[in-house]
Amino acid sequence: MTQAEFARRFVQKGQPLDAFEKIEPYFNDLLQRDVSTPAALEQWLLDSSELAACISEERTDRYVRMTCHTDDEELEKRYLQYVEEVVPKCRPLWHKLNLKYVDSPVAAKLPKDRYFVLDRSTRAAVDLYRDENVPLLTEQTKLAQAYQKVCGAMTVEYDGREQTLQQMAVYLERPDRAVRQEAWELVSKRRLQDRDELDKIFDKLIALRGQLAANADLPDYREYAFRAYQRFDYTPEDCLRFHDAIEQTAVPAVRRLNERRKDNLGVDTLRPWDVAVDEKGRDPLRPFESVDELTGLCSKIFTRVDPKLSKQFGDMVTNGFLDLDSRKGKAPGGYQSTYDESRHPFIFMNAVGLHRDLETLLHEGGHSFHAYATRGEELLDYRSAPIEFCEVASMSMELLALNHLDVAYKGADLARAQRKQLEGIIKLFPWVATIDAFQHWIYTHPGHTHEQRTQQWLALEQRFGGGIDYSGYEDALRCGWHRQLHLFEVPFYYVEYAIAQLGALQVWQNAKRDAAGAVAAYRRALALGGSKPLPELFKAAGVRFDFGHDTLAPLIDAVEKELNALPD
Repeated sequence: MTQAEFARRFVQKGQPLDAFEKIEPYFNDLLQRDVSTPAALEQWLLDSSELAACISEERTDRYVRMTCHTDDEELEKRYLQYVEEVVPKCRPLWHKLNLKYVDSPVAAKLPKDRYFVLDRSTRAAVDLYRDENVPLLTEQTKLAQAYQKVCGAMTVEYDGREQTLQQMAVYLERPDRAVRQEAWELVSKRRLQDRDELDKIFDKLIALRGQLAANADLPDYREYAFRAYQRFDYTPEDCLRFHDAIEQTAVPAVRRLNERRKDNLGVDTLRPWDVAVDEKGRDPLRPFESVDELTGLCSKIFTRVDPKLSKQFGDMVTNGFLDLDSRKGKAPGGYQSTYDESRHPFIFMNAVGLHRDLETLLHEGGHSFHAYATRGEELLDYRSAPIEFCEVASMSMELLALNHLDVAYKGADLARAQRKQLEGIIKLFPWVATIDAFQHWIYTHPGHTHEQRTQQWLALEQRFGGGIDYSGYEDALRCGWHRQLHLFEVPFYYVEYAIAQLGALQVWQNAKRDAAGAVAAYRRALALGGSKPLPELFKAAGVRFDFGHDTLAPLIDAVEKELNALPD
């Protein structure tokens, strides 16, 4: 499908939607239009979708540019101008459009198989909307940007040069324990310099989110968040049971891994600077020296998994839809975002030459393939899936690539890389449970003090932690949650990673039996976008939507068996 096929049919061609005055007439057209027949309503939905995509494109572009250069005041100003002046004025009008749909007697006459998900979603959005929450949502976005700015400015002087905290991660893989400790202490000290500022930002977010819930007549922000994310297929209680299952299965597995690590390193206790180094004392894995080399490695891996995916990735490289290197002033972390009008993905990350960077690009590549798979879908709502399945797309790609890491590693390094990746999967579950349980507590305990919050964090670290010794560095442990950007930017978006990992592990198990069949099912499921309920998306990929003990336990066992089969 070519770019010409995405030409505007409702919004004026070539018109930038960079000001509300340019957008409002399109809302007025849609609000005044007659939709008294199914055909008219379907066309109205398509035009609404086009308008949404054009507005989203402008906002996404400003967000991407701002995160790539958090130290550029003009880019920050442009982004904040849009989220402060344009988006808030659009929200009430989107609500009016949703009401127009909900109130239409014709909506019931649309094909249910096609419109069930959209209908359910629209009605849920109408139920949750409150005019008084519009400025609060804007303020939440601004506070998230403030967090990014604080973190993006964190650098240290080390090894003769100024380095980002992401760049400092390479020293944590050095065999010399003294170097690792020095680097870790420096990074920890730098983070602690901003702990008061980050606490202030988080306190404001908690108060704001509590008000969002109160305005929506809901008991707490947890209930609000579950409704905002439209989690129709599971409840907070399901998440709490998932935490229990993780505690019973994944936590003991992580502690076994750490006991092995401690023995191999020959240390009395594992310290926080001991968790990334090769436990046999070998030099760190360095799969690439430059981002060009990194993209070349991923392209080869994608070709082996499916040549069509490699072609899509090649299009991204050719068209500059990647910003991969770590540098001062760049926001932390990594993400994939989609430009909704032009329907192309963009990948952002902070690569510094680690194996983790290779995993990250494979992961974000999976998200990008999801975007490519749905490019032909006319409804914007259906071009993206629920987050729980979006992460199946990305995590499955990491696992489908596992047996193709020989393009980056040879000999013993290949087994090391595979071990690192599989161990990372097991370790993910307890960390997700820690972050998710922390959020459940925070938002169901309004009015808690800083000390109560800290004590809850420490209790969860005891419950789900792997036995790392923080003696003498208790302040770093107490503030460990500051580095998890989801807490600040996308609250309650984290359990999805563990739910999706279960789906991805099932895809991996299927691929071990029938690689071609598993990849074909994976791609068919991606092409559905968000047009089907979550359990049906999982089923289309050939996996179960279930995150109970009976699903988790055998998958943890399968990963441990794979690890035990790898040579040291």
